[in-house]
Amino acid sequence: MPCLGARRCLHATPKRCTDGVFRALTEQRVQTPWIEALRRKQASGDDPSQASGKPEVPANRNLEPKKMSDSYHSVILPLAQDPWLLDTYLNSSGHIRLGTIFMDLDALSGVIAYKHTGDDVTTVTAAFDRITIMHPLTEICDLELSGQVTYATGRSSMEISLQVAKAPQSGEEVKKEDILLSCTCTMVSLDPGTKKPVPICALKIETPEEKKLYAAGEKNSKQRKEESKTSLIKHTPNDEESDIIHAIWQKQIEYHDPNNSSRKPENVQFMESTKVQTANIMQPQYRNRHHFMIFGGFLLKQTFELAFCCAAAFAHSRPTFVSLDPSTFQNPVPVGSVLYLTAQVAYTDPPLVSTPGEGVESESKYTRVQVRVDSKVRNVEHGETKPTGQFHYTFIVEKDVKVMPRTYSEFMIYIDARRRAQRAAESIEEMAGPNIDSAQRDSVTE
Repeated sequence: MPCLGARRCLHATPKRCTDGVFRALTEQRVQTPWIEALRRKQASGDDPSQASGKPEVPANRNLEPKKMSDSYHSVILPLAQDPWLLDTYLNSSGHIRLGTIFMDLDALSGVIAYKHTGDDVTTVTAAFDRITIMHPLTEICDLELSGQVTYATGRSSMEISLQVAKAPQSGEEVKKEDILLSCTCTMVSLDPGTKKPVPICALKIETPEEKKLYAAGEKNSKQRKEESKTSLIKHTPNDEESDIIHAIWQKQIEYHDPNNSSRKPENVQFMESTKVQTANIMQPQYRNRHHFMIFGGFLLKQTFELAFCCAAAFAHSRPTFVSLDPSTFQNPVPVGSVLYLTAQVAYTDPPLVSTPGEGVESESKYTRVQVRVDSKVRNVEHGETKPTGQFHYTFIVEKDVKVMPRTYSEFMIYIDARRRAQRAAESIEEMAGPNIDSAQRDSVTE
């Protein structure tokens, strides 16, 4: 992603108050203290999180196409300069907490989105399409978080490209080898009153580099539509996948056959035994700018850290993050509700049963572990439960471990994860990234 526009440095706040980029960006996104918003809600008797039915977006809004550079925004995290700021970004092993970076990226995407749409609309995170480690971070340094809108056709959604890189010297551009991670997210604009999608400005493409970025966004949009057509919710597994399901089932029969010497290896775990669950009350400190909903970055942080715990418990080894696969936000999470998260290992590579060209069944020093996190929100007063999103994280561990599904539901989770693993491999190959097995095991992990 090209770095356009001027950089803006975030000066360190007092050591006991600093919250890094999240605080600086939240100050731009949340403009009313929680107590004031709560009192207004109580005084009016209306619930601002629900649709009023009355359109609030001006009919004469200016929707002339905008440049990509119009939405560009960047911030500098002076981690190498401020040890107290660094303190909020480190884990117990001295690595950067990626969950906190993810939270910052979602906050940044909100700022970028509103620079493109203006403040008349409500803009929400619909999906994080992919987060990929490009080059492992091997030192404590200042980081630059930057991004811009790179795909918008004039309808309600836009794609935002983001990156985290080692902050360059003044007057210099970010070097390719200094990019820690890159990702794209999809934001959707709604009418604050009706909660229905509204049109936004299309993009005006000016340079060859911008054409490439726009084309990538267009490709992502088409790919999402194609994948929805072949979803396992709508269609049965294909012939190859059916053969894999049958082969795994046959192995289970062998493991329980008293006349067969085969027994389940110690490095194979049943999928049901890999589950890790949490439940948390949603507090107003992590609300979005509309006050009564939790912002998406907090969900990313929570799901990532639970996925990390799940992978670590499964492998008994410290996982290294590789990528977040395309993940969707289905329903908003209200402040005061209870968020339930369930993580489980969905797929391992090399797999238990492989097909030609996919993997090997022999011992391998490293295993890619894909963890699926399902999130649900429950209304405390009425007990209504809704799905809020599904998140798919891939880690690498220095262990030969494998997961085995047993029920039909688990087999569908396994096949879906296998498809995701194949798409991720294709994506990484297209990006011509470093060899994950060798280069990423020393990268930032938690």
